[in-house]
Amino acid sequence: MAETTGKLKLGMVGGGRDAFIGAVHRSAAWLDGMYELSAGALSSTPEKAKASGKDLGLSDERNYESWEQMLEKESARAEGERIDAVSIVTPNHMHFPVAKAFVEAGFHVICDKPLVHSSEQAEELVRLVEQKGTVFAVTYNYTGYPMVKQARQMVRDGALGAIRKVIVEYNQDWLATKLEDQGAKQAEWRTDPKRSGIAGVVGDIGSHAENLVATITALELESLCADVSTFVPGRALDDDANLLVRYRSGAKGLMFASQISAGEENDLRIRIYGEKASLTWHQENPNYLRYKPLGEPEQVLKRGTGYLCEAAQRAGRIPPGHPEAFIEAFANVYRNAGLSIKALKEGRTPDEFESDFPTVADGARGVKFIEKTIESGKSSQKWIGL
Repeated sequence: MAETTGKLKLGMVGGGRDAFIGAVHRSAAWLDGMYELSAGALSSTPEKAKASGKDLGLSDERNYESWEQMLEKESARAEGERIDAVSIVTPNHMHFPVAKAFVEAGFHVICDKPLVHSSEQAEELVRLVEQKGTVFAVTYNYTGYPMVKQARQMVRDGALGAIRKVIVEYNQDWLATKLEDQGAKQAEWRTDPKRSGIAGVVGDIGSHAENLVATITALELESLCADVSTFVPGRALDDDANLLVRYRSGAKGLMFASQISAGEENDLRIRIYGEKASLTWHQENPNYLRYKPLGEPEQVLKRGTGYLCEAAQRAGRIPPGHPEAFIEAFANVYRNAGLSIKALKEGRTPDEFESDFPTVADGARGVKFIEKTIESGKSSQKWIGL
């Protein structure tokens, strides 16, 4: 079939006025000119949803009062007129009902993380996506950084030898005080079990740490021992977690996730130690990857250079020396999901580069990790198998 041209029509659920992550997703979707925001149900209240859509220039007929209305109206449109995909940027508790309904209706989905509240919900989504054959991307955006893709390739190529130890940490301080009592919308829902789920920091950023290890190393978790804490008095969910991890290969790991670490902004970093060498990557300085061979000088690999692997080069947009970071990494998830959608429209299977994004299966694994971490944190047994 001929190559599909033109922009993909994107609908969005959530992400209206006062929502941080909605603007991030829209910026990522727009960056490569692959999507146009064609429809939206941008808030949980009809009035705010309509006002938010008007802010963004949505037409009155596709500026919906609820996601249910959007699903009904878009499903009734002719092929080629309806939206191609829906972006779900709501608080966590709405991910499952919205994603399930749109997948069942045959729409492609791009969903924020964590995927859903439970493994049962996650497994149902995995089955539905397999049944419908739709694209389902989960926005673990740190996988989109070029140097993360380079690290993954170096591990695959054996540059480190067998992996022995992985240390991943994600430290923030924005919840060091009881911000949820001060009218901060992002803090309110993230610390509310009804909306956030069973976990606070473990679900919000601990899930990123787990996904980063899995993406780069392909190591499979065997068991974990978690010390999960709530430091801020009166907070309903965890705000700090420290894990010992065992992998099926025999490798060992440490994971830290904290939102009460004073002075830290978005300190995500990973160190991977193999038999022959190690790799270090730091999200706050993301354009560099440090490679340390045993007994040899340290090497610093840089984004935008011709010696990187093809996936890392494809993930870059600008020449070396120009900082490229958060929005661009998010955009790489959107771009590859969009390329996969276009491939399916052309009647072909997406290639390895088009399908290079976190999937519903990655999201389901992340949900299980969250559950087991909280289980271990509450247990006297501590070591919990996965």
